[in-house]
Amino acid sequence: MASLLREVLGDVLRRARTKQGRTLRQVSDSARVSLGYLSEVERGRKEASSELLSAICDALDVPLSQLLVDASEQLTRQERAIASAPSANNIDASTKVVIPPVVSMAVA
Repeated sequence: MASLLREVLGDVLRRARTKQGRTLRQVSDSARVSLGYLSEVERGRKEASSELLSAICDALDVPLSQLLVDASEQLTRQERAIASAPSANNIDASTKVVIPPVVSMAVA
């Protein structure tokens, strides 16, 4: 199953924050968003508004456009992995299926 956009955005934000070696508290103070809410956004539990995403990006000194590009690339990788994975729902047209004959049972 593909990830939700909010999960991918949260993952990209978390990676940007940890790459900078910053804590949730530092970023939440800078973005003027509660620590708990930022944590929920990073875990993909809350759907952040565009205003909130912009504030978090400003706090991280990451352009909003870069956040969206990174999220898009991650979604693309996930979708390709799902599309190329074998699935029970994808039956090869050349597969032959043998259906045994129905045996009728006579009742005496």
